Amino acid sequence: MSDLSSFPITKRWPAKHPDRLQLYSFPTPNGVKVSIALEEIGMPYEAHLVDITKNETWIPEFLSLNANGKIPAILDPNGPGSKPLALFESGAILLYLADKSGMLMPSDAGRRYETIEWVFFQMAAIGPIFGQLGFFHKFAGKDIEDKRPRDRYATESKRLLGVLETRLAGKRWIMGDDYTIADISMLGWVRNLVGFYGAGELVDYASLEHVPAWLERCLDRPAVLRGLEIPRAG
Repeated sequence: MSDLSSFPITKRWPAKHPDRLQLYSFPTPNGVKVSIALEEIGMPYEAHLVDITKNETWIPEFLSLNANGKIPAILDPNGPGSKPLALFESGAILLYLADKSGMLMPSDAGRRYETIEWVFFQMAAIGPIFGQLGFFHKFAGKDIEDKRPRDRYATESKRLLGVLETRLAGKRWIMGDDYTIADISMLGWVRNLVGFYGAGELVDYASLEHVPAWLERCLDRPAVLRGLEIPRAG
């Protein structure tokens, strides 16, 4: 049996199955990337709810695994060289899981880097910009009288959706016929933008053709539907 006792995070979130990959997360667009990928791959794992509404990412046990205090993070008892590996940053975790499983990533070297390119696009642009629009449209920022910050992020979100719209023209998935971690990285953010954030009208989502059809295809996948609810909050 794997011994994870040297990792302080296991004191707060004990592993019932220490031989399985440990996921520390919350069902946000960033968090569900990893649970969806794990469900798609079929890799055994144990999910632990890290309640961001209670600031649990800032307690010492979680910070011992991710000094940046953000979900998701993983602890794989069977990492490279059969040694435990701790990782944070959802994009890095997606790449690790794809490499470890040999799934969700094209085998061709050129297409592999193209997939990584789109994951980085999500990490650098889609996530931060959509998240800021959510803040200024739905959360505390909505009470700011000056709407220029909200409008700035709405305009940029609309532009980014346009980039996706162009990419998906004539394609089933972001990488064509291959469903990859690029799709997994983005689907939660697009879903939240028009659903939870209620910003569809602000970004003129109804005018798009390919992005909504792609999101529907993503949400038709059983593994996606399961992953969106893991870890279950509340």
